[in-house]
Amino acid sequence: MSKTPIWVTRSSMPDFEEYTAEIASLWDSHMLTNMGPKHKKLVSDLKEYLGVPNITLFVNGHSALECAIEAMGITGKVITTPYTFASTTHALVRKGLTPVFADVKPDDYTIDPARIEELIDDETSAIVPVHVYGNLCDVDAIQDIAGRHGLKVIYDAAHAFGVRRGDESAASFGDASMFSFHATKVFNTIEGGAVCYKDPALAPKLDMWKNFGITGVESVEAVGGNAKMNEFAAAMGICNLRHVDDEIAKRKAVCERYWDRLEALPGVKVCRPQEGITPNYAYLPVVFEGTEFGATRNEVYAALMVHDIHPRKYFYPLISDFECYAGRFDSSKTPVAKRVADRVLTLPMYADLDLADVDQICDIIADVRR
Repeated sequence: MSKTPIWVTRSSMPDFEEYTAEIASLWDSHMLTNMGPKHKKLVSDLKEYLGVPNITLFVNGHSALECAIEAMGITGKVITTPYTFASTTHALVRKGLTPVFADVKPDDYTIDPARIEELIDDETSAIVPVHVYGNLCDVDAIQDIAGRHGLKVIYDAAHAFGVRRGDESAASFGDASMFSFHATKVFNTIEGGAVCYKDPALAPKLDMWKNFGITGVESVEAVGGNAKMNEFAAAMGICNLRHVDDEIAKRKAVCERYWDRLEALPGVKVCRPQEGITPNYAYLPVVFEGTEFGATRNEVYAALMVHDIHPRKYFYPLISDFECYAGRFDSSKTPVAKRVADRVLTLPMYADLDLADVDQICDIIADVRR
């Protein structure tokens, strides 16, 4: 058993002194929210790092996605994937839209463009693909489909901060990309999120929707919500952004140790970075083929938990199998996603995970099959 619990992730944080130095000025200004100087600096820093012309910050990624949907006037049906976190579909449903699930590709678990076009009808207005575990969707094929059918594309890029295809940032694809800056992500602002977008006309709409629909001192033009990022969160982001490349490099070393150990085991599928992609090493997903491996995903999960090691069945269950959507969707229509969800386990993965702990985890997994 581990001396201390090994969780599936652990938040990256700057040195205490660096953060306190960053927030010290807040005690002078007493400006804690409402897009203050820390907020403005983080916007500027992120534009430079991500290489995007427009970015709007939010209190979290879910609110960012809802506001993007609202600001872009999405209606009717939206084609998306069931192999994602609850937020993606919940945002669509909460905005009165109808999710239509396309199956995923078996190699990288992103939405399969070959399954998208057959689902489009007269009520379809948008596609919301998801970059999964830092794997990028086939953005060219998706954009081709969207262009031919006049559809908007909003990427759920919650897993893809810092990922690049050649010189192109993951933030640059589609009409907009939503990022989550939750504490568990490669880059965090404690809680937070953002929308990156091409059309500058979206900026005032996003600002309006995240601030109660207020457009002036005496003007409220929409029934908006409250989704502003506060100054303490922005300050954490400013600090963490200084170190994110170093954090990604540390994650790479952890991932490579896992891959070296696990790829030798029959019936174990790891997810290597895609060709031509600069990855962020956000997650360590492993798919266990029970017959070939000699044990099921659930048996591996249980064996690790006995040692106070906490992996995650991520993503399980499929969104189409959630209780809140009972009778609404049929997971058998997305068989690849269903198969992966039933077999996948994300192993502990963070920048400071000791390689000795990685070896212990791999040893336990290897022993399960004996």
